[in-house]
Amino acid sequence: MSAPSPISARDRTIAEFRRRYGVAPTFLVRSPGRVNLIGEHTDYNDGFVLPLAIDRATWIALRPRADGVVDLHSLDFSEAVTFPAADPARGGPAWGEYAKGVAEQLAKARLPAAGFAGVVGTDVPVGAGLSSSASFSLAVARAFHAVGGFPWDPAAMARLCQRVEIERVGVNCGIMDQLVIAAAQEGQALVIDCRSFATHPVPLPSGHAVVILDTRKSRTLAGSAYNERRAQCEAAAKFFGVRALRDVTSAQVAAAQSRLDPLVWRRARHVVGENERVEQAAAALQSGDAAQLGRLMNASHESLRADYEVSCAELDEISALARAQPGCLGARMTGAGFGGCAVALVESGRADALVAAVAAGYRNRFNVAPLLYVTRPTAGVSHQPA
Repeated sequence: MSAPSPISARDRTIAEFRRRYGVAPTFLVRSPGRVNLIGEHTDYNDGFVLPLAIDRATWIALRPRADGVVDLHSLDFSEAVTFPAADPARGGPAWGEYAKGVAEQLAKARLPAAGFAGVVGTDVPVGAGLSSSASFSLAVARAFHAVGGFPWDPAAMARLCQRVEIERVGVNCGIMDQLVIAAAQEGQALVIDCRSFATHPVPLPSGHAVVILDTRKSRTLAGSAYNERRAQCEAAAKFFGVRALRDVTSAQVAAAQSRLDPLVWRRARHVVGENERVEQAAAALQSGDAAQLGRLMNASHESLRADYEVSCAELDEISALARAQPGCLGARMTGAGFGGCAVALVESGRADALVAAVAAGYRNRFNVAPLLYVTRPTAGVSHQPA
């Protein structure tokens, strides 16, 4: 007899709501995680990124409350937060600050934050660089939208949830995570202009899948390195006399090599080249050229390894293992670096074989079992009657 299928995060969330409150939920919110296909460390340089929403998500089952109180239970942390939506004081579990921060930002925007009772569950891995926190924030915002009825503007809600991270949680993040989770379309990746917040969807090549390759190495150096790289990029922009490296061309970078500090020059070469790769990748997707997208992904990884110096042995190995498999067109690290995940583009029919081979090879090298997910582009955050 085969083992029973594991219960999905969606079904666990609904079942726990019924158990805790004795009734069925009124609404069910789905908010996906995301992975960045190409465009790394370009967001804080006013550049371009090309992420997609994945088929792992945060779920909230909820019912409205008439007293203006939010009572939210987390399945994954086995904790609850309860607070008045109009006055979300600090304190309690760290994850609850995201929910309180959304309520706080809604009040600042003069949008109604009505009360609700809810249960939240997720299958977006925490700490793997798949944007579990942005997924949760957008889920909470959508829950408030479901019970409050205010207009839903994806870009405005993305900016609101970005302010939650910056002002409530203290993480000076870019807009990419929130915007793709708010605005993604089914089956499409999303090109984001991180200066104007303009977006346009581009289709993933038919017959191909995206594989997320989680090294399970914690990103312990990512914070300090992020601040250092950001300062180096600002120094390069100042040298060129522009607002951000988004306004510099590769030809300008090449011409400045003898006049710029060598380290700052390499940082600039990565960012400027990466912006150009994103635009080339978007064109490749529009024309269905999967091979070109794969080449650009490989070039992105090499630039991140050599010029931006944010890769590590684990990311290099897992990307190389993926590229060595039949049907893989390209693979690169994704996220801040020094650990976390890589991402690969592979022919759909060979995705399972790639997963098995990469898992075995990585385990043999590092004595660690990586977490590998075959995913597809999904729609952004939404809700429906439960």
